[in-house]
Amino acid sequence: MNARTRACLLACSLAMAAPAALAQATLPDAVKVPDGHRVMLETIGVGEITYECRDKASTPGQTEWAFVGPKAVLNDRAGKALGEYFGPPATWQAKDGSKVTGTQLAVAPAGTSALPYQLVKATPAEGQGAMQGVSYIQRLATQGGVAPASGCTAQDKGTRQQVKYQADYVFWTAK
Repeated sequence: MNARTRACLLACSLAMAAPAALAQATLPDAVKVPDGHRVMLETIGVGEITYECRDKASTPGQTEWAFVGPKAVLNDRAGKALGEYFGPPATWQAKDGSKVTGTQLAVAPAGTSALPYQLVKATPAEGQGAMQGVSYIQRLATQGGVAPASGCTAQDKGTRQQVKYQADYVFWTAK
Protein backbone atom coordinates (compact mmCIF):
# COMPACT_ATOMS: atom_id res chain seq x y z
CA MET A 1 0.00 0.00 0.00
CA ASN A 2 1.46 3.36 -0.98
CA ALA A 3 1.63 6.45 1.24
CA ARG A 4 -1.22 8.18 -0.60
CA THR A 5 -3.59 5.22 -0.03
CA ARG A 6 -2.60 5.01 3.65
CA ALA A 7 -3.23 8.75 4.09
CA CYS A 8 -6.63 8.44 2.40
CA LEU A 9 -7.62 5.51 4.61
CA LEU A 10 -6.54 7.39 7.73
CA ALA A 11 -8.50 10.51 6.70
CA CYS A 12 -11.60 8.43 5.96
CA SER A 13 -11.31 6.65 9.31
CA LEU A 14 -11.03 9.94 11.17
CA ALA A 15 -13.96 11.43 9.29
CA MET A 16 -16.13 8.43 10.15
CA ALA A 17 -15.16 8.59 13.83
CA ALA A 18 -15.58 12.35 14.20
CA PRO A 19 -19.40 12.58 14.30
CA ALA A 20 -19.74 10.38 17.41
CA ALA A 21 -16.89 12.13 19.19
CA LEU A 22 -18.22 15.58 18.28
CA ALA A 23 -21.74 14.58 19.25
CA GLN A 24 -20.54 13.54 22.72
CA ALA A 25 -18.72 16.83 23.19
CA THR A 26 -21.91 18.82 22.55
CA LEU A 27 -24.19 16.78 24.84
CA PRO A 28 -25.11 17.62 28.43
CA ASP A 29 -22.76 15.78 30.81
CA ALA A 30 -25.61 13.76 32.34
CA VAL A 31 -26.24 11.80 29.12
CA LYS A 32 -22.65 11.31 27.96
CA VAL A 33 -21.41 7.74 27.76
CA PRO A 34 -18.50 7.04 30.11
CA ASP A 35 -15.00 6.79 28.66
CA GLY A 36 -13.94 3.34 27.53
CA HIS A 37 -16.86 2.77 25.14
CA ARG A 38 -17.34 3.12 21.39
CA VAL A 39 -20.36 3.41 19.11
CA MET A 40 -21.45 0.01 17.87
CA LEU A 41 -24.76 0.85 16.14
CA GLU A 42 -26.77 3.97 15.32
CA THR A 43 -30.49 3.78 14.58
CA ILE A 44 -33.41 6.12 14.05
CA GLY A 45 -36.50 5.15 16.02
CA VAL A 46 -39.80 6.16 14.41
CA GLY A 47 -43.04 5.43 16.21
CA GLU A 48 -45.31 6.55 18.99
CA ILE A 49 -45.48 6.96 22.74
CA THR A 50 -48.72 5.98 24.49
CA TYR A 51 -50.04 8.08 27.38
CA GLU A 52 -53.03 7.40 29.62
CA CYS A 53 -55.13 9.94 31.52
CA ARG A 54 -54.80 9.00 35.24
CA ASP A 55 -55.09 10.47 38.71
CA LYS A 56 -51.95 12.32 39.79
CA ALA A 57 -50.17 10.22 42.39
CA SER A 58 -48.99 13.29 44.27
CA THR A 59 -52.21 15.34 44.09
CA PRO A 60 -55.48 13.47 44.67
CA GLY A 61 -58.39 14.80 42.65
CA GLN A 62 -56.17 16.02 39.80
CA THR A 63 -55.39 14.17 36.59
CA GLU A 64 -52.41 14.00 34.24
CA TRP A 65 -51.19 12.19 31.15
CA ALA A 66 -49.03 9.29 32.37
CA PHE A 67 -46.44 7.49 30.24
CA VAL A 68 -47.58 3.96 29.28
CA GLY A 69 -44.94 2.87 26.79
CA PRO A 70 -43.18 3.27 23.45
CA LYS A 71 -43.53 1.43 20.17
CA ALA A 72 -41.10 2.24 17.37
CA VAL A 73 -39.28 0.75 14.41
CA LEU A 74 -35.48 1.07 14.56
CA ASN A 75 -34.10 1.99 11.14
CA ASP A 76 -30.59 2.49 9.83
CA ARG A 77 -29.69 5.84 8.22
CA ALA A 78 -30.92 4.55 4.83
CA GLY A 79 -34.37 3.70 6.25
CA LYS A 80 -33.92 -0.09 6.42
CA ALA A 81 -35.65 -1.64 9.45
CA LEU A 82 -33.13 -3.19 11.86
CA GLY A 83 -35.44 -3.94 14.77
CA GLU A 84 -37.93 -2.45 17.18
CA TYR A 85 -38.20 -0.61 20.48
CA PHE A 86 -41.09 -1.29 22.86
CA GLY A 87 -42.01 -1.51 26.51
CA PRO A 88 -42.39 -1.57 29.35
CA PRO A 89 -39.82 -2.58 30.24
CA ALA A 90 -37.81 -0.57 27.72
CA THR A 91 -36.66 -3.19 25.20
CA TRP A 92 -34.59 -2.83 22.03
CA GLN A 93 -34.83 -5.92 19.82
CA ALA A 94 -32.93 -6.59 16.60
CA LYS A 95 -34.49 -8.44 13.68
CA ASP A 96 -32.26 -11.42 14.53
CA GLY A 97 -34.15 -11.80 17.85
CA SER A 98 -31.38 -10.58 20.14
CA LYS A 99 -32.53 -7.92 22.60
CA VAL A 100 -31.54 -5.75 25.54
CA THR A 101 -33.47 -4.00 28.24
CA GLY A 102 -32.12 -1.11 30.21
CA THR A 103 -32.21 1.08 33.27
CA GLN A 104 -32.41 4.82 32.82
CA LEU A 105 -29.39 6.55 34.33
CA ALA A 106 -30.07 10.16 33.32
CA VAL A 107 -32.10 12.52 31.18
CA ALA A 108 -31.40 16.02 29.88
CA PRO A 109 -33.74 18.56 28.27
CA ALA A 110 -34.01 18.49 24.50
CA GLY A 111 -36.62 21.19 23.97
CA THR A 112 -40.20 21.94 24.97
CA SER A 113 -41.85 19.83 22.28
CA ALA A 114 -39.46 16.86 22.32
CA LEU A 115 -38.71 13.96 24.63
CA PRO A 116 -35.61 14.54 26.73
CA TYR A 117 -32.25 13.06 25.81
CA GLN A 118 -31.64 9.88 27.76
CA LEU A 119 -28.78 7.64 28.88
CA VAL A 120 -29.60 3.99 29.61
CA LYS A 121 -27.40 1.25 31.07
CA ALA A 122 -28.13 -1.92 29.09
CA THR A 123 -28.59 -5.34 30.65
CA PRO A 124 -26.68 -8.24 29.09
CA ALA A 125 -28.25 -9.19 25.76
CA GLU A 126 -30.69 -12.06 25.41
CA GLY A 127 -29.98 -14.19 22.34
CA GLN A 128 -27.06 -14.15 19.95
CA GLY A 129 -26.86 -11.36 17.42
CA ALA A 130 -26.73 -7.63 16.87
CA MET A 131 -27.44 -6.66 20.50
CA GLN A 132 -24.55 -8.72 21.94
CA GLY A 133 -22.14 -6.46 23.79
CA VAL A 134 -24.38 -3.39 24.10
CA SER A 135 -23.39 -1.54 27.29
CA TYR A 136 -25.18 1.82 26.97
CA ILE A 137 -27.95 3.30 24.85
CA GLN A 138 -28.46 7.00 24.21
CA ARG A 139 -31.68 8.61 22.98
CA LEU A 140 -30.73 11.76 21.06
CA ALA A 141 -32.06 14.10 18.34
CA THR A 142 -35.58 13.70 19.67
CA GLN A 143 -38.63 15.08 17.88
CA GLY A 144 -42.12 15.01 19.40
CA GLY A 145 -43.32 12.37 21.83
CA VAL A 146 -44.24 14.61 24.75
CA ALA A 147 -47.50 14.11 26.63
CA PRO A 148 -50.54 15.97 25.28
CA ALA A 149 -50.94 19.46 26.75
CA SER A 150 -54.67 19.15 27.36
CA GLY A 151 -57.64 16.79 27.27
CA CYS A 152 -57.00 14.95 30.54
CA THR A 153 -59.82 15.64 32.99
CA ALA A 154 -61.66 13.50 35.53
CA GLN A 155 -64.09 12.51 32.73
CA ASP A 156 -61.18 11.40 30.53
CA LYS A 157 -59.56 9.02 33.05
CA GLY A 158 -58.61 5.77 31.40
CA THR A 159 -58.42 7.18 27.88
CA ARG A 160 -55.21 6.73 25.95
CA GLN A 161 -53.49 8.82 23.31
CA GLN A 162 -50.60 7.95 21.03
CA VAL A 163 -48.12 10.71 20.23
CA LYS A 164 -45.77 10.37 17.27
CA TYR A 165 -42.06 10.74 17.85
CA GLN A 166 -38.65 10.16 16.36
CA ALA A 167 -35.27 9.76 18.07
CA ASP A 168 -31.78 8.57 17.36
CA TYR A 169 -30.83 5.53 19.45
CA VAL A 170 -27.06 5.13 19.71
CA PHE A 171 -25.82 1.77 21.01
CA TRP A 172 -22.42 1.64 22.70
CA THR A 173 -20.08 -1.22 23.59
CA ALA A 174 -16.93 -1.45 25.71
CA LYS A 175 -13.70 -0.84 23.78
